[in-house]
Amino acid sequence: MEAHELIKSPINLVDNSIMFNQTNPRVLEGFPSPKHAVCLVRERRKKNEERRMSNSNVEAEIDRLPVDLLAHIFFLFSSFTDLAQASSVCRKWREGVKQSLARKERLSFAGWKMDDDSTARLVRFAYNLKELDISRSCWGCQITDEGLYKISLAKCVSNLTSISLWGMTGITDRGVIQLVSRANSLHYLNIGGTFVTDESLYAIAASCPHLKTIGLWSCRQVTESGLVVLVNNCHKLESINVFGMRVPIECFIGLLAISPALQIKAGRVNLNVRRIPLLPIH
Repeated sequence: MEAHELIKSPINLVDNSIMFNQTNPRVLEGFPSPKHAVCLVRERRKKNEERRMSNSNVEAEIDRLPVDLLAHIFFLFSSFTDLAQASSVCRKWREGVKQSLARKERLSFAGWKMDDDSTARLVRFAYNLKELDISRSCWGCQITDEGLYKISLAKCVSNLTSISLWGMTGITDRGVIQLVSRANSLHYLNIGGTFVTDESLYAIAASCPHLKTIGLWSCRQVTESGLVVLVNNCHKLESINVFGMRVPIECFIGLLAISPALQIKAGRVNLNVRRIPLLPIH
């Protein structure tokens, strides 16, 4: 048989896709026989097909999970990074993440490096939010007045009972006033370690009639005037932290005269009517 005739008569061994030429020993190199090669190729192909089908079945099982069950799973996530990655998988998972946020009553960004847009976006989906913690952390949270403005537009703000902005040096009266003006249900507010002034306290006094506790730790630009207005208008106020403030002791005596049940926390010492005798305010 001529060479060109050998080339024209290959032996089809595997489903018209893999050709072994009996006349070429290199093709069958490493195999005892063509049949052995065929069996090995078919076995590998079968395993690859089984693996592909197995992966397909796993994906199908995940895809069949209802959105409310996905939301319950995502609700258990404590990492905002994981939530962000999950929301980028597909539309169904994104909806599950949104629903999981809607179930949360507390969000704490302490310990996370957050910016204005990402924080406001998460708060916007948390329709049932009651407690919001944006305290400073070792990672340096980058929230500014612009971020507080965006947060103030969220539907949940009017239902918030607790807000902590402790140590947020990037915020001023502008952002705090915008936020508290819509947070009319506040019971607890911590703005200690910020650069707010009496202007923020005036806004709090006008907008937060249910306020019970406020932290003004080291708010050195707040004066006696702001404290008096706050205590005069927030009749449910029970505790105020004034540690590190530049306010004379006479101011605290005056505050206790306005509200005898008030607890004034000045470091390790709690000032009240039992510790400070009431003196007339001139």
